[in-house]
Order: sequence, then C-alpha cells, then structure tokens
Amino acid sequence: MATDRVRTDKGIRKMLNKSKGNMYPWVTHTWNVVKGKCPHDCLYCYMKDFPQKDMRFDMAELNTRLGHHNFIFVGSSCDMWAQGVPDEWIAKILKYCRDNDVYNKWLFQSKNPARFWDWMVEFPDTTTLGITLESNRCWTGSKAPCTSERYMAFKDNPKDKMVSIEPVMDFDLDNFVFMIEGIKPIFVSIGADSKRHNLPEPSGRKVAALIQKLQQITEVKVKENLTRILQHL
Repeated sequence: MATDRVRTDKGIRKMLNKSKGNMYPWVTHTWNVVKGKCPHDCLYCYMKDFPQKDMRFDMAELNTRLGHHNFIFVGSSCDMWAQGVPDEWIAKILKYCRDNDVYNKWLFQSKNPARFWDWMVEFPDTTTLGITLESNRCWTGSKAPCTSERYMAFKDNPKDKMVSIEPVMDFDLDNFVFMIEGIKPIFVSIGADSKRHNLPEPSGRKVAALIQKLQQITEVKVKENLTRILQHL
C-alpha cells in the first residue's frame, strides 16, 4: 500500500496506510511495524504474493502520524503476536499506540491469542482483540496453533472481541457455533479465500446455515468475497 508523508515541525512523518482491497471495510487504516515473513507461514496468506524477507522491526514506523478518529488494524501483514516476535517489539508498538491514542480505535488480531494475556494492561482502552478461526477443525497448512487452542486461549478474555472466519473452511456446524458462542464476540466477520488456494471449503448451503445461526448470537459482517460460495446454494 502506498503511504503519503507530511512535513511537521519535527521533520517528515509518515502517514497511515488507508485500508484497501480485501481488508475489513470497517477498518479505516492499517499500520505494520513488524514486517517480513510471518512465523505462522499460512498457506493462503496474501503476503506471499510479495517478496518475503526475514521478519524485522521497522523503526521508521514509530514516526507514523496515527491521526484521530481512525479504526486502525495494527499488524495486518504479519502476526505480531506469533511465537518468535520479541517482547520488546510488542512493548514499543503498544506504547506508541497509547501515546498517540487520540480518539482512535484499535484492532489487534492473532492466531496466537494466548499471548494477548501478557499485555492486557498495555492495550489502549479502545481496543478490540480479534482471533482468526477458519473452522472448528484443525488444518495442517499453517504453523499457527490449532483452532481449538486459539479458542481456549481467547474465550475468557475480557476485552471486546471479534472473530474472523476467513478464509472459511469446511466445518462442523454445531461445534463451530458452540465455539464462537463461547467467545462472546461483539461481531463476527466471515469471508472466503480470494486467491483460490484449493482449500477445503464448505458448501454455500452450509455457510448460509452458519450465518443464520451466528446472527442469533451476535452481529455478522459478511465480506464481498463470500459471494462466490453463497451463490451456489
């Protein structure tokens, strides 16, 4: 994503990346300080379309103007909560968020939500914590914790929570709904594999049933890329 720059009395500061493409429509901007190859190495990761350098901490991003009244997805391109990401990096990012918390909202999403617990008092007050659950079933195309492990680590977290079911993979309906209900998310976002990685996808009828059941529990945000599956009811 292209970034603009603005000149201030402190020199030239970077501007936030505006949310584009297949990102969440309710997120206004993304901000990535941890960059490079994600330790989870998920088969379907969109970042694999770009050259993958070693994971690194981009100090220049700590000169970013975060603005105000934005909804910022922090760490959209590399899971900053994955094992192997140094605590020092996380501490610096959260401090910068708190120091620049001018009426902004924040999303921190991970496939390793157990690590959230170590930083609960460090998050800005207007934080939403997110988890990715592609299914209730474990999948071997990722080095991330199994979905059942993610669920157990996340369900009792007291922060506002959201669940991303993207890319949705085949699931067991009742078990999956039970899992999401146990998390008590303020909303669920559901989408499909945009890049066609030959994942084990559910039928359109099954996805429609999942949406119907989840709407009895919480708000469901359906992404446009899910149309490809839902059109085959």
